Amino acid sequence: MSTRPEGNALVYCEGAFGTTNGKTAHGLVRRTRRYRVVGVVDSRHADKDAGHVLDGKSNGIPIHHDVLRAFRACQSGPTRATHLVIGLAPDGGRLPASARQDIITAIQLGLHIDCGLHDFLTEDSELARLAEKNGVRLRDIRKTPPRAELHFFSGRIAEVDCLKVAVLGTDSAVGKRTTAWLLIDGFEVTGMRAELVGTGQTAWMQGARHSVIIDSLINDFVAGEIEHAVYSTWKEQRPDVIVIEGQGSLMNPAYPGGFEILAAGRPDVVVLQHAPARQEYDGFPGYPIHPLKQQIQAIELISGKPVVAITINHEGLAAAAVPEACHLIWTSTGLPTHDVLLNGSREVTELLASYIPPKRKATPAAVT
Repeated sequence: MSTRPEGNALVYCEGAFGTTNGKTAHGLVRRTRRYRVVGVVDSRHADKDAGHVLDGKSNGIPIHHDVLRAFRACQSGPTRATHLVIGLAPDGGRLPASARQDIITAIQLGLHIDCGLHDFLTEDSELARLAEKNGVRLRDIRKTPPRAELHFFSGRIAEVDCLKVAVLGTDSAVGKRTTAWLLIDGFEVTGMRAELVGTGQTAWMQGARHSVIIDSLINDFVAGEIEHAVYSTWKEQRPDVIVIEGQGSLMNPAYPGGFEILAAGRPDVVVLQHAPARQEYDGFPGYPIHPLKQQIQAIELISGKPVVAITINHEGLAAAAVPEACHLIWTSTGLPTHDVLLNGSREVTELLASYIPPKRKATPAAVT
C-alpha cells in the first residue's frame, strides 16, 4: 500500500484553468488524496486563488505565472514542491507542444512529473535522459498496462450485492466525477460506507482507492477491468454503495462512453449529469447535444435500469437561474433535479439510499 499523500504537487494548467480543458486541474484543486496541492500554474490567472477562480470560494491554493516562479514560491518548508502534475485535459488528450519546455524546466528543478495525457513522457528519449540525470520519476498515467495484468470479463459482477450507482453524463467534461465524489461525501456523512470506482486518469490522481483508466486500455479488456475494479472494491471494502464515475456520454461524437460501464459495471441505478445551458457537444460546434429525454431513454433501454435523478452543471447560468433550470428539468422529465456542487448532495443521496437493500444499510454510530 503506497503512502498518501505522495508529496506536494504543483498542478500545471497553462492557458486552461477555469475552462473545460482544465478539468483535471479542477479535480485536483477541489480534492485529492494522492498529493497535497500547493499551487497551480496558469499565467492567465497569476496571483489569484485557485478556489476563487474555480468556484468563487478561496481555498488557499495560489496560481503562479510559470513553473519557475511556482517552484520558488514552494521551495522550502511544509509546502516544498515535489511533483509537477499535468492538469491539462485538451480534446484528443495530447500534450501541447508549448508545455514540453515547462516540463523540462520542472525536471531540471528536481520535480517528479505525473502526466495523464496520450503523449508518453517516458518514451521521449530527451526527457527520459534528463529525468534520470536529475533523479526524478516520469509517470505516464494513461500508459497501457502489460496485458498479463489485465482482466477479461468473468461474470463475477453478479456477486456484488451492494448498491451500484453509475454517474453518467449528457456530454464530456460536464462534471460527472465531481458529482460522484460529492455523492460519496453525502453517503459518508450519514454513516454509510461508500466507495468511488474511478474510470479516468483524474480520479486516479485524486487517489480513488480502486480505479480503471479506460482511455489506457485495449478494447477487449475494458469490460473486464471495469468489472474487476467494481468487484475488488466490493470484496475488499464491503461498502453499502459503490459509485462508478462515467466517461464521455452515450451520444458524444468524439467521446462515446458509458456503454461498457452499463454492460460490465451493471449499475442498479443511474444519476445523469447535465449542463442545461450547453447547446452543442463540448469542443464540437455544429454537433447539437441530443435532447435530455432522448439520452435518458437510451440509458434505460441499454441498461434496463432507471435514471433516478438529474444533477446539473451550472456553467453559463447565474446562481439565481439555477432553481428555475432544475424545476424545468423536473417538470419535463419527472425526475428530481439538483445542483449538488452549489447545494450539496443530501437530497440525492437520501433518494439513492432508498435503493440500498435493507441488509446492506449501515447503522450509524451512536452519538455519545
